[in-house]
Amino acid sequence: MALTDTAIRNTKPGMKPDKDEEGKSILVAVDGPYKLFDERGLFLIVTPAGGKWWRLRYKFDNKEKLLSLGIYPDVSLVKARARRDEARKLLAEGIDPSTNRKVQKAAKVALSANSFEAIGREWFAKMKPEWADSHADKIMARLERDVFPWLGKRPIAEMTAVEVLTTLKRISDRGAKDTAKRAQQDCGGVFRYAIQTGRAQYNPIPDLRGALPTAIGGNFASITDPVKVGELLRAIDGFNGTFIVKCALRLSPFLFVRPGELRQAKWVDFDLEKAEWKFLASKVKKTEEPKIHLVPLSSQAVVILRELHALTGNNEFVFPGARNNGRAMSEAAVNAALRRLGYDTKTEITGHGFRAMARTILHEVHGIPPEVIEHQLAHKVPDALGSAYNRTKFLPARKAMMQLWADYLDKLKAGAEVIPLHSSRA
Repeated sequence: MALTDTAIRNTKPGMKPDKDEEGKSILVAVDGPYKLFDERGLFLIVTPAGGKWWRLRYKFDNKEKLLSLGIYPDVSLVKARARRDEARKLLAEGIDPSTNRKVQKAAKVALSANSFEAIGREWFAKMKPEWADSHADKIMARLERDVFPWLGKRPIAEMTAVEVLTTLKRISDRGAKDTAKRAQQDCGGVFRYAIQTGRAQYNPIPDLRGALPTAIGGNFASITDPVKVGELLRAIDGFNGTFIVKCALRLSPFLFVRPGELRQAKWVDFDLEKAEWKFLASKVKKTEEPKIHLVPLSSQAVVILRELHALTGNNEFVFPGARNNGRAMSEAAVNAALRRLGYDTKTEITGHGFRAMARTILHEVHGIPPEVIEHQLAHKVPDALGSAYNRTKFLPARKAMMQLWADYLDKLKAGAEVIPLHSSRA
C-alpha cells in the first residue's frame, strides 16, 4: 500500500504503524529505526530521534543497492517519488544512479575549482609576491567588490566576452571609468593564467579593446588652469578641519608626491635645516630595486613643516591618524577634505591630481624641461643606459624648480597676474 503525506506526518519514533489480526491500523512499539514502504523500491526510514530519511532500493548488475533521496519534510512525498522515477530512468538506460550521482558531484567540484573566482585567487596568490602590498590590496579589493559577485561562480572555460563586458560596464556606468579599465586588466591576467594552467583556451579581454569609455582627463582628476589653481589654494587656506589634515592639504601642491608617500611621511626622513626630504619611493613590483627619492623643500614647505612639528614632532608619522597615533593618517583624509571644500574628487581634483597640476604648469607655463620634472616625480626617465632614476640627477635644477613653483603658487593664491597655458615660454 502506497504512503500518504498524512501517514508520514503521523508517524512517531518508536511506534511503527501496523495491522492487527482483523486488519485494523495499530501502532506497535519498536526498538531502533523502522521502515515505511511506498512503491517501486521507495521507502522511508524513521529513526529513534524522529528523523525521516528517503531511500530507494534497486538492483544493478544483479547487486542490491540503496540510494539516498533526501530527508522529509524538506523532500516531500511527491519530490521523493520524482527522484525515484529519475533514478529508474537511468537504470533503464543501463546507468547506475549511485555512480551517476558521484560523477555529477565530481563535475560540480571540478567546475567550482575552475570557476573564475577560484582561478582569480590562484593568480593573485602567484603574483602577490611580485607586487607592493598597497598595489596587491587594490587589485583584490577591485576583484572582490566589482568582479567576483557577478563572474566568480562561472566556469572560466565557458565565459564569453559579452558577460565580462556587462560586468565591466556596470563599473563604468557608475562613473568609475578608470576602475573599470583596471578591472579589465585584472581580468586579463586571470584569463591568461587560466590558459597557462590548461583550464581555459580563450581570453575574451583582447576582444573588448575600445568597448569601455576612456576616463576624461587621464587617470586622476586635476586642475591645470592657473586661475582655478589660485581658487583652490585660497579654499585650502580657509579649510576648517583638523590642523594635521590642513597641513597635508597645504603641502600637497608644494611637494606633489604620491598621496600614499605624503600621508606616510616620517619625521626621521626630514632634514629641515638642509630643506630636504628623503624617503623610499613607492613601487608597484617588489622585484623593483628600492630607490630613495629626494624632495627639495621650498621655504614655504619648511615653514608649514616646522609649524606641524610642534604638534606631531614626537610622533613617528608627520601626519598621524586621528584615532591612533601609532598609525598614519587615513588614505581617504585628503580627498575627504577636498570634498568638504566643495571639490568633486572624480572630476575636478584628487590628492593624486597635484602631480598632474605641477607637471603641466611647470612645463607649459615655466618651460621646465620634462626630464627635470619627471625626476622630481620619481618616474623612470629613459637615458643612455635605458630607463633609470637617479635621486641626485638634475638636483640643482630641481631645487630651483621647487622654490620657483612654491613662489608661483603663492602668487596664484594672492590673485596676481598669471601666465596662461601654452604661452611662448612653454
